[in-house]
Amino acid sequence: MQTQLSPEYQNRADGRAAEAILRKCVHCGFCTATCPTYQLLGDELDGPRGRIYLMKQVLEGAAPTRKTQMHLDRCLTCRNCETTCPSGVDYGHLIDIGRKIVDEKVPRPATEKAVRWLLKEGLPSPLFGPAMKMGQLIRPLMPDVLKNKVPAKQNPGAWPTQIHARKVLMLAGCVQPSMMPNINSATARVLDAAGIQTVIAPKAGCCGAVKFHLNDQDGGKAEMRANIDAWWAHVESGVEAIVMNASGCGVTIKEYGHILADDPVYATKAARISELTQDLSELLPALVPVLKPKFAKAPDASKVVGFHPPCTLQHGQQLKGGVEQHLSALGFTVMVAQNEAHLCCGSAGTYSVLNPKLSYQLRDRKLGHLTELKPAVITSANIGCITHLQSGTQTPVRHWVEVLDDALS
Repeated sequence: MQTQLSPEYQNRADGRAAEAILRKCVHCGFCTATCPTYQLLGDELDGPRGRIYLMKQVLEGAAPTRKTQMHLDRCLTCRNCETTCPSGVDYGHLIDIGRKIVDEKVPRPATEKAVRWLLKEGLPSPLFGPAMKMGQLIRPLMPDVLKNKVPAKQNPGAWPTQIHARKVLMLAGCVQPSMMPNINSATARVLDAAGIQTVIAPKAGCCGAVKFHLNDQDGGKAEMRANIDAWWAHVESGVEAIVMNASGCGVTIKEYGHILADDPVYATKAARISELTQDLSELLPALVPVLKPKFAKAPDASKVVGFHPPCTLQHGQQLKGGVEQHLSALGFTVMVAQNEAHLCCGSAGTYSVLNPKLSYQLRDRKLGHLTELKPAVITSANIGCITHLQSGTQTPVRHWVEVLDDALS
């Protein structure tokens, strides 16, 4: 797509990066067929091609409006369009640039600014844990709109204490330890059973995604640098990998090298961190033969384990089919939805708070397809998806590693 940057953006690194991405787009429209918001709304400006046109116009000097901002805000950043695009358009990075530039030009109403500030400062805050505990105490009294965001209190089980020669780092996450602590402890137990010790660096915090995607990119980068500092001694001592059991965090950390590429102090370290980062499912091929003999009993093959692959796993990290293949090799009957398994569930980080109507429409659409499988349990690989889907169904929704942990117990 021919683009003529306005003088304002010709000397900006993000302007030049956006121009390079835009020039790959041939406006074929394949992306609209797999865009969740386009499917719901049928508006060209609520699909990737239309949003690309909007960003192109701004970069060429057109004044953005609140309407421009709205259409960019409605994007889930699911990156399904990247999977579909035959030209390799890096839409995920383009939308980050476009939102930042539009927000520089278009002020938000005070209420909207306050909600976004609370999300980006509150979710990664040390106060989130105590607030979640309080919310869980009064959860039965909450209206559904709040109850949906507060999962019932969970027993995390014991953390393994055995020391192993093989060690991996794991990011505890900003909300996962308070909302669903069993995901982390189940991960540690499963890896322990395979002879791998899970190490958490206490000073590592939020991966940076919350602030970065709410256009506090400097704040997000500061959290990324803090994590690199917290992990670096372990990296130098030869830790095997940084294992992520939340695919939303995993896709962000795999992009540290890209995001901090221009940082003279952190660029090299960030690239190394990205190289070391693996989604937990990427360890499964080596874990299957070790874990299978350790099952307390064979999984009940008559019970379907439904699997919802998060967008951050299948589109952001381009990891498809691994969970299904390897859990099936362990004896589980794993199935994905027969229709629209590639589409977003509507969680998308803070999207379900900022765009609840569209988010819940996508949730119910996703659950409709998953319910057709008659699953005993629905699984996923990202806490946001798990929490969001659970708010719309009585069927248990869990991380797949918890199901694996139960079989080993």
